Amino acid sequence: MRTIAYLVQKEFIQIFRNRTLLPIIFVAPLVQLIVLLYAATLDMKGIDMFIVDQDLSISSRRLTQKFISSPFYRVKDFSFSIDQAEHGLKSGAADVVLVIPAGFERDFLREKPPEVQLLIDAINGTAAGLISAYTTAIINGYNLEVIPELIRVPTNQTLSRLDISYSLWYNPQLNYKIFMLPALMVILVTIIGMFLSALNMVREKELGTIEQINVTPIRKYHFIIGKLVPFWILALVELGVLLVVGKIFFALPTLGSIGLLYLFASVYLLVVMGASLFISTISQSQQQVMFLIFFFMIVFVMMSGIFTPVETMPYWAQKINIINPLAYFIRVVRMILLKGSTFMDTLREFRSLVIYAVVIVTLSVWRYRKTM
Repeated sequence: MRTIAYLVQKEFIQIFRNRTLLPIIFVAPLVQLIVLLYAATLDMKGIDMFIVDQDLSISSRRLTQKFISSPFYRVKDFSFSIDQAEHGLKSGAADVVLVIPAGFERDFLREKPPEVQLLIDAINGTAAGLISAYTTAIINGYNLEVIPELIRVPTNQTLSRLDISYSLWYNPQLNYKIFMLPALMVILVTIIGMFLSALNMVREKELGTIEQINVTPIRKYHFIIGKLVPFWILALVELGVLLVVGKIFFALPTLGSIGLLYLFASVYLLVVMGASLFISTISQSQQQVMFLIFFFMIVFVMMSGIFTPVETMPYWAQKINIINPLAYFIRVVRMILLKGSTFMDTLREFRSLVIYAVVIVTLSVWRYRKTM
């Protein structure tokens, strides 16, 4: 233990001597968190709309007024020509075109189902789906509002309405930042843990100082633990800083146990840092480490469920995702912070991370060679 303590002390001295490293550890993630939290959002605001009203009736004007008064839409232009509206859609001036045909109000009065047409720019499939959902919801709301006024009901009868009440769990305000913030914290802590620990070890190779360590009686596991522990501690401190920032500036809920969250974070960091040290043992330069870690990080982040649910991925992708530690930890962080889940609720993920950590750290110790 004394040997490991001296190695950890040496690493901390090197870290604090490097004046450019501490801002990278503590300042850069905070800036990235704030920027990415506002950039990585699926909230649709400022939807550019083109309205083609060929009916020019009171009913059609009431429908268009619904979109004008909505904070999600910007009605850019009105027209009688569908061709002109389609040109705006093709040129990118509009995201959606609402076509109200002639006879729209007449069909209402004759108790015929009126029709409207939506033309949506679907280059971005996700945005198109959200625009379609938002627009359809407004039209359905208008439909429920206007039908009781237009349908003639006998005086001895009343028109019954179906009232639906609902409640939203865990994120009642549908605040997308609350959903994204835990995932971004996981990614930023992962970057700190993986990149810095791997680059630190390869830097020893490039400077030649690792050869001096190799001729000492230090065992392989002493060296690996000495390289892992300092950045493991710094990553946990970084997680705490991000949690405080999220709570103060973004009202991040913490419904579950912070101790449980740190327990998972401790095991998770052993996984990602063990993987980074394993990569550094097979690399000879910082460029090689950067390329390898970037390759795995991009794959893991895109398959982690940060933007799309893992359950919607193809079956083969879900099976491959078993080896993705980010998928486990992002799911656990959201469950603990947003749902208040307990240890038993996340036992499967915890067991998987523990097995993962034991295997990858053992591989790192095994692969490290004291003879260069």
